[in-house]
Amino acid sequence: MATFPFSSALVTGASSGIGEAMVELLAGTGVHTVVVARRGDRLETLAERFSAVEVLAADLTTAEGLAAVEARVCSTERPIDLVVNNAGFGTSGLFHELDADRLQQEIQLNIGALTRLSHAALATMLPRGRGYLLNVSSVASFQSAPKLAVYAATKAYVTSLTESLHEEARGTGVHVTALCPGLTRTEFQSVSNTEEYTTQYPKFAWLTSQEVAAGGLRDVAKGKCLSVPGAIYKGLVGVTGVTPRGMARRLAGLVQRG
Repeated sequence: MATFPFSSALVTGASSGIGEAMVELLAGTGVHTVVVARRGDRLETLAERFSAVEVLAADLTTAEGLAAVEARVCSTERPIDLVVNNAGFGTSGLFHELDADRLQQEIQLNIGALTRLSHAALATMLPRGRGYLLNVSSVASFQSAPKLAVYAATKAYVTSLTESLHEEARGTGVHVTALCPGLTRTEFQSVSNTEEYTTQYPKFAWLTSQEVAAGGLRDVAKGKCLSVPGAIYKGLVGVTGVTPRGMARRLAGLVQRG
């Protein structure tokens, strides 16, 4: 069983997928974990399974929900050692055909809420000289993604922001990491309308939520800047870094048309 250097954590998007897997790993080892999501019933189920779980039902796309979570992150009476910004969603399709309001909500959650909570975490952790911030991004952040254009753009922001914050926090005792998983079997496919990915891509290309969660928690504990679970995706990120942008963009477009 894994052991962690943090005694308390807050995980957004904790009701399913990678977030839920992180809660299972953290609370399962006795780490007091504040679980955040819109679906309070699912959070209550987690609380029934693990005595170390504290439920905070909140919608991070609303001012009220975001303020409630921000206040919990900033609490000095019940300090949080690890903040995991995992909440987010994607929208698949041709950009001009998608619902603009949904895209705006996607940007608000993936970028706006994450930025606000990252700020709250560092503003609280840096003065005490200790803490961990794990922002969940994606390998999509390293290249364009036609038909997932807004999602990839939001994740590019997350990775860039997190890399900058990692350097700002260097030597302070606060560790900042971007978790960049590839294809992972979660509810993302149904929410983003990308169920065809399950048959379009081979089984060996898929990671489990547990693999991704374990990799992210391990790497933020080690103080790594980027966490890319899976040998395939480590290689992909490496290749993307040396591939001419025009070629990478064209290849991404051809994959989506396949």
